[in-house]
Amino acid sequence: MKIAISSEGPGLDAQVDPRFGRAAGFVVLDTQTRQTTYLDNGASQAAAQGAGIQTAERLANAGVQAVLSGFVGPKAFTALQAAGVAVFQDLDKGSVGEAVALYESGKAAQAQAPNRAAGGRA
Repeated sequence: MKIAISSEGPGLDAQVDPRFGRAAGFVVLDTQTRQTTYLDNGASQAAAQGAGIQTAERLANAGVQAVLSGFVGPKAFTALQAAGVAVFQDLDKGSVGEAVALYESGKAAQAQAPNRAAGGRA
């Protein structure tokens, strides 16, 4: 299974980026092989609008099955749900590795709704 964590930089030691759509990038972890890759999100950072939807599409196309982030806006949340990608929010208080540990321990709850209102920057 591949999970993507919004990140301020590559690697498990990087801080979780609280923003989903305008995150600097994503650490993608294959939970079976433990290999990580880094997907730069620069194109979505520069977008005037639709950053969350573009980011959701990019991650779904990369085969990601779950996203760990801080704040996910309603349009991005809907796009992720439509692509069958599970969303885990409010995980922006530490490192990427710490967020992964919370997810794998079952202490992170799958979100049922976005935690950022429409018009919020996420």
